[in-house]
Amino acid sequence: MTNLALLLVCLGLGAALRRWQLVPPGAHGVLNQLLIAVLLPALTFLHLAEARLDQRFLLPMLMPWLIFGVAWLFFAAVGRRLALPRGTVGALILTGGISSVSFVGFPIFELLYGRAGLEMGIVMSVAGSILICVTLGVVVGSLYGAAKPSWKAIVGNVVRFPPFLAFVLALGANVLGYRHPSLVRGVLERLSSPFPVIALLSVGLQMRLVVPRAQLKMLSLGLGYKLVLAPLLVWAVYRGLTNHHGSTVDLCVLGAAIGPMNTAAVVADRYGLDPPLAAQMVGLGIPLSLPLLAALGWWLTAH
Repeated sequence: MTNLALLLVCLGLGAALRRWQLVPPGAHGVLNQLLIAVLLPALTFLHLAEARLDQRFLLPMLMPWLIFGVAWLFFAAVGRRLALPRGTVGALILTGGISSVSFVGFPIFELLYGRAGLEMGIVMSVAGSILICVTLGVVVGSLYGAAKPSWKAIVGNVVRFPPFLAFVLALGANVLGYRHPSLVRGVLERLSSPFPVIALLSVGLQMRLVVPRAQLKMLSLGLGYKLVLAPLLVWAVYRGLTNHHGSTVDLCVLGAAIGPMNTAAVVADRYGLDPPLAAQMVGLGIPLSLPLLAALGWWLTAH
């Protein structure tokens, strides 16, 4: 109950701070940079360096790639049929195909599945959604925007991304049988402990519940895929075609139903892919996904 109360309080505080203009308009961007540059790498190395990595991590890692690949095919086909602008199609692919696993998922996974859920969420985020955003996300931005894709730039973005570097270091340390000395563990725990609060405050600062009439059709299309079709796809593939069951599959279904990743909207803005639509996908999609996640979590545990 404490974690659930923390989630609601932080989201409410973030929304109130924005509503009453108690923080600058771009405050969430500063918080996101802090999360990406410091807190997420510390959290990643703290947990993954000592985690017992086995095949249960494979499904969480592959899930984001599955929903992004299908999103690309889906929105490209819909875009051709409806004659949508290329920038709009690119924005829908980016925001409809990538979940905000780290900012929204981590507190929920830890609440429902404990430390094991958090560890799987870290793999899902760093080796899945974040890696997709800085690689295929840049490719989508380049193909659907004005810039030409540069593989050198793509590789450079990946290897310089702090959470990815922490992920690689943690995997190497794990293979070598590394164990945190007490001092290192203490520092990492202190550095990473503010992550849930700051992540949820950032989400609260971006919450938008008013839908502009001009964007209603595209938002319905994008969020319909992200919040409904994507989790149904993962459920069908993981529980049906692969014959896998249990908490790992349930966690993957929940991860697919999380609202769009705010970094994807940043990439869309950078490449000029309908920035207002991309921002609205995040601002509306994340709060809409929260009651869906609660209902989905109840349904999965009941079945």
